[in-house]
Amino acid sequence: MKVMKFGGTSIGSAANIANVKKIIGEVKAPIVIVVSAFKGITDKLLLTSQMAAAGDYSYEREFREIVEQHITVVGKLDMPDDKKQMLEKEVNKLLEELSNIFKGVFLINDLSPKTSDKIVSYGERLSSLIISYAFDELELMDAAQLIKTDSAFGKHTPDIELSNKLIQDAFRSSSQKILVAGFISTCKTTGEITNLGRGGSDYTAAIFASALDANILEIWTDVDGFMSADPKVINGAHVIETLSFTEATELCNFGAKIIYPPTIFPVYHKNIPIRIKNTFRPDAPGTYISHNGEQKKSKALIKGISSIADSCLITVQGLGMVGIIGVNFRIFRALAKNGISVFLVSQASSENSTSIGVRSVDAELAVHVLEEEFEKEIALGSINRVLLETELATVAIVGENMKYTPGIAGKLFETLGKSGISVIACAQGASEVNISFVIKNKHLRKALNSIHDSFFLSDYKALNLFITGIGTVGNDLIGQIKHQQPKLMEQYGLKLNVVGIARGRKALFCREGLNLDNYREELNAKGIDSSPAILRDNIVNMNIFNAVFVDCTASEDVAKIYGDLMANNISVVTANKVAASSSYDNYLKLKNTARERNIKFLFETNVGAGLPIINTMNSLVNSGDKIVKIEAVLSGTLNFIFNTISAEIPFSKAIHLAKEYGYAEPDPRIDLSGMDVVRKLVILTREAGYCVEQQDVVKNLFIPKKYFDGSLDEFWQTIDEMDGEFESRRKKLEAEHKHLRFVAKYENGKCEVGLQEVGQNHPFYDLEGSNNIIQITTERYNEYPMIIKGYGAGASVTAAGVFSDIISIANVR
Repeated sequence: MKVMKFGGTSIGSAANIANVKKIIGEVKAPIVIVVSAFKGITDKLLLTSQMAAAGDYSYEREFREIVEQHITVVGKLDMPDDKKQMLEKEVNKLLEELSNIFKGVFLINDLSPKTSDKIVSYGERLSSLIISYAFDELELMDAAQLIKTDSAFGKHTPDIELSNKLIQDAFRSSSQKILVAGFISTCKTTGEITNLGRGGSDYTAAIFASALDANILEIWTDVDGFMSADPKVINGAHVIETLSFTEATELCNFGAKIIYPPTIFPVYHKNIPIRIKNTFRPDAPGTYISHNGEQKKSKALIKGISSIADSCLITVQGLGMVGIIGVNFRIFRALAKNGISVFLVSQASSENSTSIGVRSVDAELAVHVLEEEFEKEIALGSINRVLLETELATVAIVGENMKYTPGIAGKLFETLGKSGISVIACAQGASEVNISFVIKNKHLRKALNSIHDSFFLSDYKALNLFITGIGTVGNDLIGQIKHQQPKLMEQYGLKLNVVGIARGRKALFCREGLNLDNYREELNAKGIDSSPAILRDNIVNMNIFNAVFVDCTASEDVAKIYGDLMANNISVVTANKVAASSSYDNYLKLKNTARERNIKFLFETNVGAGLPIINTMNSLVNSGDKIVKIEAVLSGTLNFIFNTISAEIPFSKAIHLAKEYGYAEPDPRIDLSGMDVVRKLVILTREAGYCVEQQDVVKNLFIPKKYFDGSLDEFWQTIDEMDGEFESRRKKLEAEHKHLRFVAKYENGKCEVGLQEVGQNHPFYDLEGSNNIIQITTERYNEYPMIIKGYGAGASVTAAGVFSDIISIANVR
């Protein structure tokens, strides 16, 4: 015996009905087919009845749409004309009855629950009638006479024992292929039409499956099964192949709308498995729901994430609650009397507060009911006024494996904290199958994505990048990201998702990720006007998880937004030296913010381009070593100039070549002033653990001040005046077998930069081209200092250094 339920979308057109007929045709008897109303009809019936009760004439237009939808389906069915005419006659008869009920509601301007129940029953009555004509082999049975209900708190609850007996008796004298309308029932005392609630067709199918001891209950819908999370929010959400009854119930109760939650109860007690199938992809495996022993073992810590977006939290609080027996009993009794469902309870261990989660639609009534219940205590001050918090969302992570794994709650809250999401209330059952918590609704998307990513429910870990500055470094970085994306996805399960790109006064954002093949064209065509403030606001408002701001500019204004971004749990990777070399207080504040928020503030390329200088120093200091001396050649530009000067190439020509080869800034005086080296030395000294400001650095300049005061053109016109002096010095050094190096140095609390003559035995002597070198003397590396040497300038190596910082955030090794 198999029970198959088909939803409204599955049977919503003649073509879909033909598809269902094909599915059913492959099933051997006996079977029971349960059908819903056509898609959208139940909502239209409710809307039309409300409009009629309000005296709104336009209810007739809504009713005509209901009529047209059914007549259109009938007209397109593939059946003999005489049979189709008979069906049209019966359908029109039901529609005429429905029309008369609407007229009555309109005339008396009243819609009683009894009348409303009768009206919505026509959706399933019409669909089951049409299906019965379309499928010759199915016998239409009136489920309303077989499923009997009691009424409590304004809801209809099936009498399972009586309903089982009626179903079993009816099936004994029937054919082996039965069709029934879902959702509809009747009151066992009055015989009046009732229903099993929204989604009640699933419940009908489960009741029939349980009564007939079916082998399986199949729920056919328009999705492949339960998803690990809402696919509208999480692109990487996937179908969950197996669930326990408990897991499925928890997911349903917290917003997963795949099946109606009460559906599980009747089949659970008979150990009848449920299979969720997609009518439009019948070959897809779907989701199989059963007892634990029958499901495939999964290594996933959690199976899925579900959420209720329209949540409110109601808190009853007061010192007068401490030690008083029966307070919670009164809370839940009062709510139950008024038909208010509670989906979350969180209580302080001191018993001075109890918070309950309810849907927004029930919130005001719940507050009124509770304040009425505790009116005397509120007046005496032993209990405060009932507190209502709105615009909240409730999220639940669900999985049987959680009970066997310590630290799940810790990992969950660490993940939320890292994303800057505060938990307002939380609850965990003793079964450890569900951990649920309440957050601000505005953080729901970010929370779902963060958890889905953190618990490896996605096929990959995502890192969402905002890149500003697409000059030489930024452009090379984007090229490297594009080239590495496939390998990172395949080898490490890491997806680098560039969700924002900005340059100058243009910015482009896309939550799903930008196409890196034509990002410049997209930026020019679709980019919005931007500024550092606009950039900051857009990034913060996107509220995206695992966000990284990547600064490939040299802008002071861009550096000023780091603090605001980091305060919103956005990591910063920067090639821009401004922030790390700014005032020590600002530097320290950024470092502390990163530590407190559990995010990253990385700036390896601020010194030595792609060389691993700062990471190495951090490792030394963090492992307990102490850096006592730093000596370094940190300007690739200046090193190139002093390595290029020769008898044929004077000082001024070497500067021109540095600019031509891309080593120098457009205004080479920035390099020649030594200020870039000063900033780098300040950063290194701070990373070594010392408090130093730029003004503390002694600057021994090698070019007179007058060359920096005039215009750039004047500089180029007069700088050759220095050629003679440098040629004389070059000859002298050549004879002494020495080289010139612009050296940055920290020792004994003193920082200085300046030209230094180094001999053949000095480690800086053989430094070629634009390379950088740093010699670090520590308490451990004292007799033989540590030396790091390599390319210290160039767009590609700087971009590679930035890329390395980005990858380190994802902990890829």
